[in-house]
Amino acid sequence: MNSSFRHLLHPLRLAAAFTIAAVALSFMPDASAYGAWRWGALAGFTALFVVHTVLPQTHALRTVATLLQAALALLLVWMEPRAGTAPVLLVMLVAQAGMTWPPLGVLLLALVLNAGMYAVLVHAGFDRALLIVSIYAGFQAFAALTAHYARSAERARDTLAYVNADLLATRALLADSARDAERLRLARELHDVAGHKLTAMRINLRLLSADPALAQRDEVAVVEQLSAELLSDIRNVVQSLRDDQGLDLQTALRALAAPFPRPTLRLQIDADVRVTDARVAELLLRLVQEALTNAVRHADADEVAVHLHCEGAQLHVDICDDGRRAERIREGNGITGMRERLAALHGQLDLGRTPTGGMHLIARLPV
Repeated sequence: MNSSFRHLLHPLRLAAAFTIAAVALSFMPDASAYGAWRWGALAGFTALFVVHTVLPQTHALRTVATLLQAALALLLVWMEPRAGTAPVLLVMLVAQAGMTWPPLGVLLLALVLNAGMYAVLVHAGFDRALLIVSIYAGFQAFAALTAHYARSAERARDTLAYVNADLLATRALLADSARDAERLRLARELHDVAGHKLTAMRINLRLLSADPALAQRDEVAVVEQLSAELLSDIRNVVQSLRDDQGLDLQTALRALAAPFPRPTLRLQIDADVRVTDARVAELLLRLVQEALTNAVRHADADEVAVHLHCEGAQLHVDICDDGRRAERIREGNGITGMRERLAALHGQLDLGRTPTGGMHLIARLPV
């Protein structure tokens, strides 16, 4: 499902759409002097609501859309002061701002909206304008706090998921490192202990075979041959144990992305890529982690593609997402941290954009 439609189907968005529909129904039975103007204002409010929903959270036009919605909502209150339903749009608008705006910004917006509504009601001749505004202000405060806490809960859930994914990926790397260490220990023990004793046994067998009394015994020759074969087999086992295939990056990187429903990770690791240094493996882990985080928070991406391949004496890491960034990509703390980690291992990072507006990261490391 497209991410824009997914946002529109969020429970809070559906509640807002239901509110707009209810206000529209309240306009239908009554004839109004403003006629098509109120329907045009409500249609504009609805269109701006959709625009605000589908735009990325960091897009500057979201704030513009919210302010235009505020103006249209106050216009509807002015055109239909007796209907009593248009002020509900102000409650919805404050809740919408509470999802993304800082508390001070939400408070200022609510003050401006309520001041405007009070002026409209006084102009329309309401005796208890202050009481009506106070009631709606209470609704607005409740809606804003509900939206704020819902958003805080979502952020806490996302943070916990990131931490859990980090732990899973790190655990996979640690387990792989522990297996490598144990394999090397066994290889050393076989070489130093069993290999040494078999060599000593072969020397003694040669001495026995040189004895005239035993030289003609077939058993001595068979035992010497078996000991030679056993020593050769142990050397082959030791060599296979020492053949380091590198850390299991595939498992670690997939564990990093597993807890998230989106973006999905499309991972490609060429056969010639072999990472044996735990520091390099951790760096790759952090690069992909930061790319996933950026794709979620700043680009609303559905997929992140990661390709690890070798070019000459360098390991290349290509990371692309399918998000859309309308503004120029600015390097924040995450990108700066990437550069610092790469510089510590004599690597470098290039930052660009895909043709569709996503981010394209190219990291290079000496191998």
